[in-house]
Amino acid sequence: MNINELYQLYLAHPCITTDSRNCPEGSIFLALKGASFNGNQFAVQALKQGCAYAIVDDPAVLENQESLENLESRLILVDDCLQTYKDLAREHRRQFDIPVIGITGTNGKTTTKELIRAVLAESYNVMATEGNFNNDVGVPKTLFRLNDSHDIAVVEMGASHPGDIKTLVETAEPNCGLITNVGRAHLQGFGSFEGVCKTKGELYDFLCAHECPVFVNRDNEHLMRMIDERKMRGGAEADYYFYGQSDNPDILIHGEVVSCAPFLKFRWREQDADAGYTSEWMEVQTHLIGAYNLDNMLAAITIGYVNNIPFDKINHALESYVPTNNRSQLTETEKNHLIVDAYNANPTSMKAALDNFRLMEVSPKMAILGMMGELGDVSQEEHQKIIALLEEAHFDEVWLVGAEFQKAQSRFRTFANVDEVKQAIAQEQPAGRYILIKGSNSTHLYELPTLL
Repeated sequence: MNINELYQLYLAHPCITTDSRNCPEGSIFLALKGASFNGNQFAVQALKQGCAYAIVDDPAVLENQESLENLESRLILVDDCLQTYKDLAREHRRQFDIPVIGITGTNGKTTTKELIRAVLAESYNVMATEGNFNNDVGVPKTLFRLNDSHDIAVVEMGASHPGDIKTLVETAEPNCGLITNVGRAHLQGFGSFEGVCKTKGELYDFLCAHECPVFVNRDNEHLMRMIDERKMRGGAEADYYFYGQSDNPDILIHGEVVSCAPFLKFRWREQDADAGYTSEWMEVQTHLIGAYNLDNMLAAITIGYVNNIPFDKINHALESYVPTNNRSQLTETEKNHLIVDAYNANPTSMKAALDNFRLMEVSPKMAILGMMGELGDVSQEEHQKIIALLEEAHFDEVWLVGAEFQKAQSRFRTFANVDEVKQAIAQEQPAGRYILIKGSNSTHLYELPTLL
């Protein structure tokens, strides 16, 4: 079958499952493979459990006549199941003539996606990426959630290797989008910071090639360099909507921090240099921790503005948004005030979190930091830089977790893993503190809030 034929089969059975433990009656099982699993081995079982068809890419499944039990007519052999999944998802996405906003970036993409969803939901029915479904399996899964009720889609795209974003944009085919920022993350996979820029920039490449709107933080020198490089190559034909905190006349949506005590309060305004127009300042009190979230707020405002969301509804959405995903959260327990940002960490986001914590007018301050993963050859150097920042910050107490911090030169208390931290918490019972908890997901610091 070609993709058009397979898509017609999908329309007759509009449910694709990749989990043989979840086989709804009449669904299509798609046999994905991974480092430790091979869905082809469970295709026949999926048919017996209720799937109407199974898509496989291993001919051996069809050759084992003993196990087939006359089910071979319901097995569809393709060259590559993952590629087929992406091709089918792209075909499904093409059925909807709606704005599809693509988002990527080193830091802030999930928070920005949630803020954009909240703003757009004031006037539209929005389909947005759920959880961390932002890779070459998660993006197709997200696209298959599109239906006729949706007015607009927001698709998050993550990357850890060169070419990842090119693959995802060719699947999702966004017709507008933004890169939140680029930083030193996943360097083990990308090879260098320039590798990060090149891969994230594949979103710009796609949008510019199709003359689609691009939303850009005008104050981010790396993003502006990436845009300028593409203009010099003659491949940056697009409508640019700039936002930022500087007084640059190109900026459409301008904002600045009012306070962080501890939640971010900011103000913003619309400006049009050509018309000589600047609107009145509008102030927004958020439920997010961190001045670094202002850029994420301004991105959401700009996209809301371009999609005709009234100012009062934009402000209402941003004031009402409460994070629930271990990102920029403040949690008050019986003992402490916790600033939880334990989903991920890299040098850029770690510095931003420490700078913000340093500026917060609270006391006493304690930082529990987990090591940063996937930094390759620069890992020791980057962890030593974080320790230098901690030396300058003069927090009341610092606990560092993980082998990379243990190898560094430091006067701070270190722990091999989260279990050792749990033991220390049980013995010492920290109380009355403002505690920043940040680290890569692999350090499992998200297990600590219930103990503090």
